[in-house]
Amino acid sequence: MKKLAFLAIALAVSAVANAQNYPSRPIRLVVGFAPGGAADTVSRAFQEPLTRALGQPIVVENRPGAGSSIAAEHVAKSTADGYTVLIASPSSMLVNPIITPKSGFQPSRDLLPISKITSSPLILSVNPAVGVGSVKELIAHAQKNPGKLNFASSGNGSAPHLAAVLFQRLAGVEMVHVPYKGGAPAVQSVLAGDTQLAFATPPSVLPLVQAGRLRALATTSRAATPLIPGVPGMGEAGLPDYEISFWYGFFVPAGTPREVVRRLFDATSQALKLPEVTGMLAREGTETSGSASPEEFGSFIAEDAKLWARIVKDAGVKAD
Repeated sequence: MKKLAFLAIALAVSAVANAQNYPSRPIRLVVGFAPGGAADTVSRAFQEPLTRALGQPIVVENRPGAGSSIAAEHVAKSTADGYTVLIASPSSMLVNPIITPKSGFQPSRDLLPISKITSSPLILSVNPAVGVGSVKELIAHAQKNPGKLNFASSGNGSAPHLAAVLFQRLAGVEMVHVPYKGGAPAVQSVLAGDTQLAFATPPSVLPLVQAGRLRALATTSRAATPLIPGVPGMGEAGLPDYEISFWYGFFVPAGTPREVVRRLFDATSQALKLPEVTGMLAREGTETSGSASPEEFGSFIAEDAKLWARIVKDAGVKAD
């Protein structure tokens, strides 16, 4: 019995010592989507600032698939030492567990929040060949051609998917969902004409809109936002009851020492204040949006979960 007590004390002392020396080696930042999408873009905006703040390299690792659930579960089952961090959105944290519950894995239980880092609307974009120039024209076209328009998303249950489902419900139209393994391939499918439209994150679609290769009809915010000049909000475009916003945040495995969580939070807060980060994200139509503390981020997620659960229920989204 004494040996077990001694071992427990030794392990506790070792854990405290490791936390105090954190970080002493590179940190993996795991992205649940393919390179080029919004999550990847946001991750790389923070990569160098976090490297400087923590004094160790941040290595971005893409693990796409299952609407980012593969990456979330991978991080949750990693060693809880702060060397594996997840960038996640409402899709992987709040929506996927509802539509595809998985035995033995619950994001709210198995992952700890660090901080929210960004917030932005999505952009409803269409291939110019569709021949519509406004949301009202798109609705009229879809009503005349039920089931003939294909919309791309970054995966079943993703925010872009739910944004389109809500649009269909409020606009009274029927479209076909084509899921991809990330925002970048989804947008590329619209560009190629394989699909006709997408509710896409600003980083994945804005450069193509600005180049005239895709057409932005509206943002998913109710009113226009200065982040995306020249594009109306959905309320202004003809659907006053429509509104969806989108965020990213950092998470670590449950059981990560409190000192490590605080170190990551402080480094993230430091990066969020840098003009180079806010400027880079602003150019992508995204704004920085930090949390007051890890606990405050946790409270925010608990409230936001109610909204996304209601959208999933109202929209009747099912697993593919």
